[in-house]
Amino acid sequence: MDNQISYHASSDSASMSAKSPEGASWRDFITVAKPGIIRSNLIAAFAGYWVASGWDVNYGKLLLTLLGTMLVMASACVFNNYFDRDLDMKMERTRERGLPTGRLKPGTVLIYAIVLGIAGLGVLFAFSGVLAGLFGIVGMLVYVVIYTLWLKRTSTWSTSVGAISGAMPPVIGYVAVTGRVDLGAWLLFAMLFLWQPPHFWALGIRRKEEYRAAGFPLLPVVKGVRRTKLQMIPYVALLLPVPVLMYMYDYAGIFYLVISAALSLAWLYLTVSGFKAKDDDAWAKKNFFFSINYLTVSLIVLVLNTIHG
Repeated sequence: MDNQISYHASSDSASMSAKSPEGASWRDFITVAKPGIIRSNLIAAFAGYWVASGWDVNYGKLLLTLLGTMLVMASACVFNNYFDRDLDMKMERTRERGLPTGRLKPGTVLIYAIVLGIAGLGVLFAFSGVLAGLFGIVGMLVYVVIYTLWLKRTSTWSTSVGAISGAMPPVIGYVAVTGRVDLGAWLLFAMLFLWQPPHFWALGIRRKEEYRAAGFPLLPVVKGVRRTKLQMIPYVALLLPVPVLMYMYDYAGIFYLVISAALSLAWLYLTVSGFKAKDDDAWAKKNFFFSINYLTVSLIVLVLNTIHG
C-alpha cells in the first residue's frame, strides 16, 4: 500500500549525521508499526471472527487470532516504513518519523519487521488455521511487494490494489472460525476493500502537493481532483449491496441493514456533492472523517446485530 528502490548506505548515513538524531525510544518502535492502522484493522478482524462465530465465541482462539493478525499487520507496516524511508524525508507529515530522522537504524527496523512477521504468521498457522495463515501471507505480500515496492511509486492503481491487503483482517478472523471461504468472507472482504480507496483518496486530495513533491503518482496528483472525485463514486456506491446481502443471508439483522445502508447512502451523497464544493480541501476533510466514522459504526453495529448461530 513501489519499484526503483535505490537506498545507498552513504546517503542514509549522511542524512542521519546531518540531523544529529537522539537515540530511539520505545515510541519510535510503536510508531513505525503504524498503530492507527493496526487498531482499525483489529476491529475489522474482530468483526469477522464474531460474525463467523454467531455469538458462540471461542475467546481464547479469538485473542490468538487477533494477536497473530496484529503482528502480521505490524510487520507489513514496518517493512513499508523501511522501504519508504527516503520518500518519507520529503513529506512534512512523515519526515519526523524514526527512520527519516535517523533515530531508528535501517538494519534494526528490517530485523524488527522480519521478527514480527515470523511471529505473526506462526501464531496464525498454529492457532487460527492454515487458511488464516495463508491470508496473512497474502496480506503481507500485497502490501510489501506489490504495493510498497512496485505500484506506490509507479502507478495510480496502487491505492486500489493495496486495498486487497487492507481487506484481509476481517477475512482472517472469519476463516479462523469457519475454515473455509464462503459468501460471508467475500462480503467482509468487499466491505473493507471498497471502503479504502475513497477513504484514502479523500486524504490524498488534501495532501496532493505533499505527495507530488515526494514523487508519489497518487490519483489526485496524476489525474486531478475532479477525476479522483469521479472515481470515488463507484466504490462508495458498491458498498450499498453489502448490508443488504448480509441481511438476506442471515449474517446480520435488520438494525445493521438499516444503519449501514443509511450510512452508505449518506456517504454516497457526500461524495457526489463534491462536484459542487467550492473548497475541495474542506470537502475532502469532511469526506475523510465521515469515512472513518462510517467504517467504525458499521463494524460495531455488525458485531452487535450478528445473527446467533
